[in-house]
Amino acid sequence: MVSQILPIFFNVVTPVFALILTAYLLGGRLGIQSRSLSRTSYYLLVPAFVFNVLSQVKIDAVIAFRMMIGIVLVYMITGVLGWTLARGMGRSKEIATAFLMTCIFGNVGNYGLALTKFCLGPEAMESATIYMLTTNTFSFFCCVMAAGWLKGGGTGALKDLIKTPGITIVPLALIFPVSGIEPPIMLVRIAGLLGDAMIPVLLLALGLQLKEAGTLRFGRDVFLASLIRLVAGPAIAFVVIPLVGLSGIQASAGILQSAMPSAVLTAIIAMENDIAPSFVTSVICVSTLLSLVSLTIVMALL
Repeated sequence: MVSQILPIFFNVVTPVFALILTAYLLGGRLGIQSRSLSRTSYYLLVPAFVFNVLSQVKIDAVIAFRMMIGIVLVYMITGVLGWTLARGMGRSKEIATAFLMTCIFGNVGNYGLALTKFCLGPEAMESATIYMLTTNTFSFFCCVMAAGWLKGGGTGALKDLIKTPGITIVPLALIFPVSGIEPPIMLVRIAGLLGDAMIPVLLLALGLQLKEAGTLRFGRDVFLASLIRLVAGPAIAFVVIPLVGLSGIQASAGILQSAMPSAVLTAIIAMENDIAPSFVTSVICVSTLLSLVSLTIVMALL
């Protein structure tokens, strides 16, 4: 394992962070705002990527179901662990909810897909996409419901989940593998061209979002929440993923997607509902930085 750490760090993790750092350092000078890149990805690149992958998916339905169950269990346990730890330390319900949100929502999209592709190869992207869609749907639902429970509102945001382009495209994409019909070459090429741009654009958007994050906190709670996401997440996955009957590249992709830092979307939910936004943003930034080390170790163990 030790002999693999440096090659993984330089060949897998460093290219991803190089794009994030480039946007972080140059975004302001070039006058680029994260909103422009995020909206382009949200409405065009992500749906195209999802369609391109799922319309040609070859994964057995039973295996796909096991993948969905496995990743939901991992993130659910991680979120409950974050909530329980915070309450056990005597933290308020607001901070405990912030713990839950940052622990239950990993950055499986703009960050996780890139690392999965570099670490496991293009053949892992079908699995990574299924994990991404499942995690984003489940985690978004849980975060919005937790915010609504704490603040007595927020359920309207669930309508936005249903209207999310990356999710609404799924049934359309699955028509082709379910029916056994090959998708039209024209659609495949259009979706492929747009989808190929998704990962670099999302990484640049992440760098800009971190730059625009604002005031950060670096207290013990921030590091504890970050460690739950980065250490407990993959540790739980190493146990749960094989238990649901997964092995090989599907298992490796699931474990890797379980090890991602906290998702930027949690900061948006926290700000919209005024749930410790500074704390949540700090966990996102700190967990992203610490993932340089943690993800290198996880990938060496796969």
